[in-house]
Amino acid sequence: MERLDHFMARANAAYYADKNPFADFTTSPELCQAFGEVLGAWCAVVWQAMGQPEEFLLAEAGPGRGTLMADARRVLARVAPDCHAAARLHLIETSPRLRAIQAERLGDAVWHERIESLPDGPLILLANEFLDALPIRQFVRRGTGWVERYVAAGAFVERPSGSPGWNAAEGGVVEINEVAQAIVAQLAARLALQGGVALLIDYGTAVSTPGDSLQALFNGEPADPLAHVGAADITAHVDFAALALVARDQGAAVFGPVTQGKFLTALGLMPRAQALARTQAPRQASDIMATAQRITEPDRMGTLFKVLAVCHPDQPLPPGFAA
Repeated sequence: MERLDHFMARANAAYYADKNPFADFTTSPELCQAFGEVLGAWCAVVWQAMGQPEEFLLAEAGPGRGTLMADARRVLARVAPDCHAAARLHLIETSPRLRAIQAERLGDAVWHERIESLPDGPLILLANEFLDALPIRQFVRRGTGWVERYVAAGAFVERPSGSPGWNAAEGGVVEINEVAQAIVAQLAARLALQGGVALLIDYGTAVSTPGDSLQALFNGEPADPLAHVGAADITAHVDFAALALVARDQGAAVFGPVTQGKFLTALGLMPRAQALARTQAPRQASDIMATAQRITEPDRMGTLFKVLAVCHPDQPLPPGFAA
């Protein structure tokens, strides 16, 4: 028997080491070239607001196949060559198989197992669909007390626990992602001292609310999160309110969360997608516009996904977060 977060960490480590996750799901940068391109332009504006340091760390946590960073750097080289020259690329990736794929597209990178091992210096960090795969604990209200979920033989087992610090009705589930909170707290403390911005993009909630969001994909289809250990992608919704709180506690400034649709629209994703579409044949142009709409429209990915910026306290308002 093991605690749910320990089970989830073990299962996802095996999954990302051995499986091709993009056979199960597709992320925004894989769907839409304009996603990475507008984030590249965003990085250039943020770098200017940081005082244009001669060198800075341009990092990505969970870079997948390197698509987002490849698109972002291509734009930087074209529209902000000084920023491109100042950037030192660092990638946080634990999977040897994914590192090999990233090296083919981003060969001059330095790889890390953990965000904590990034070298000192000003930092711009991008993390798209990174936090959702980090392990969560789940607590369930039973009568006047609480139990915590463990996993044994492919099923949940409940063991008595203390209160998670939230209120919930009978049977209500409270999720806590201690790993995500620890990572954001460490990032915030670093940014408050050394400068820079971390941009966190994921699906989740802007307000901390009880609920069971644990889910899994197996062969591209929804599945039991406790089945197919190491062969399914297990995720949970990100509690952005909790992350914002721990970041502020470390002395960082926080902007957002805002919806992904609002953020990308403010960055000009649709005009960029239209410009790309004009260079393509009609069918390809239609596909470009369809994917741009998919990641921005409220009834699709535009509202479910949120964007949070964690910054040095003197950092001006980053693009995409204006009221």
